[in-house]
Amino acid sequence: MNSNKQNDRQAESSYSPSAGQQPVYYMPAQMPIEDDEINLLDYWRILMRYKWLIVFVTFISAAGTIALAFSMTPIYRAEVTLAPAAEDKGAASALAGQFGGLASLAGISLGGGGGKTEEALATLNSRVFTDAFIVDNNLMPILFEDIWDENNKSWTVNEEKDKPTAWKAYKKFNDIRTITEDKKTGMLVLAIEWDNPELATLWANQLIERINKYQKNEAIKEAQRSIDYLENELTTTSVVEMRQAIYRLVESQTKNIMLANVRDEFVFKIIDPALVPEEKIKPKKKLMAILGTIVGFMLGVFLAFLLAFIKKQKEQNSETITAN
Repeated sequence: MNSNKQNDRQAESSYSPSAGQQPVYYMPAQMPIEDDEINLLDYWRILMRYKWLIVFVTFISAAGTIALAFSMTPIYRAEVTLAPAAEDKGAASALAGQFGGLASLAGISLGGGGGKTEEALATLNSRVFTDAFIVDNNLMPILFEDIWDENNKSWTVNEEKDKPTAWKAYKKFNDIRTITEDKKTGMLVLAIEWDNPELATLWANQLIERINKYQKNEAIKEAQRSIDYLENELTTTSVVEMRQAIYRLVESQTKNIMLANVRDEFVFKIIDPALVPEEKIKPKKKLMAILGTIVGFMLGVFLAFLLAFIKKQKEQNSETITAN
């Protein structure tokens, strides 16, 4: 013991910072770190152990999706490409500059015959316009053909509340009708999606024909009301300038009526009418089959890891019970 203490003192005395010597540090021995990294080999073994389960689930999912795709009713899409009808703005702009105040007081529009695109689109999507189209074409039995008895010409439902109403018909027709607009070109596309391609095409073309005719008739009625009002004002004023202004306004409204009568494409000009589609847009059988296969494979893998986890937990519980 005395010799060891003497050696330690000699070692301490031999160390001198001024001599340029550095102290020596001894790190304690480190404990081994537990390996928590994912063992891909174990994952692979689990997949191989349950490979037939994965194959079975994948096959069932793919087969079920394909069967569903073939059982679904095919849907076709008929499209009409439109452009806003040109508007005669020259004379209307000149009149608006001269007699805009008088026209606004009388509630008279000095616009041309066409160009009211936003108004026409709102009308086309409106419930009143759609209800009239459904009634005039007797579309209720077609829209709800699954509960319509063609032989007896009656609904097959027992309760009155289950019968289709005008509101239900509008909602269903609105679901199969879409209108998209290209902001850059101003072109519009009206599309009808239905299981009968001929009917989809017929409805798409009829809607455009009907909205053009409807807007034209409304414009004619509005112009005629304006003329009647102006002619009545002529009988109540003797001021020459006012009478001249009224005559010009009457002339403008008469021109609007003439233009409306000679233009069938009053609001929308048909660029490409709807043709009977030969290819269905729904269901996409190939895409459904691919997605069904992928989903089935992922579900099979999930079940494999779930079963492996349950098995491991059972083994650990058994070992714990045995040890106790």
